[in-house]
Amino acid sequence: MSVAQRPVHRPLSPHLQIYKWQLTSVLSILHRMTGIALSFGALYLATWVIFAAASPRSYAMFQDFNVSIVGRIVLGGWLFSAFYHLCNGIRHLFWDAGYGFELKDAYRSGWIVVAVSLVATVVSWIVGLRLV
Repeated sequence: MSVAQRPVHRPLSPHLQIYKWQLTSVLSILHRMTGIALSFGALYLATWVIFAAASPRSYAMFQDFNVSIVGRIVLGGWLFSAFYHLCNGIRHLFWDAGYGFELKDAYRSGWIVVAVSLVATVVSWIVGLRLV
């Protein structure tokens, strides 16, 4: 039997069913997802501007969507994405400077990022609704 034909006995990567999720991996995935959401949000904002420039009727149609339940969910998700991406980016800047690499520090800063993002989203949503 040649070397190429011999069976290789290597450990397999764990499947998602048995993989134990960690906060750091979830936050990393969420950071990537919010970056993608911000890209789509930029297109959404550009569409909003195009509709506003087109005519008052088309702008009113877009605004009707924005104040609907689905529109508010989209805008709220985009707002959370912006705050989360900003806070997690600041966290990464601290890591780039060499701070927060201990496991307990990484978990603490991760929960702080989530909490600050949620609070900032809720506060800015409340302030925005009061200004309208």
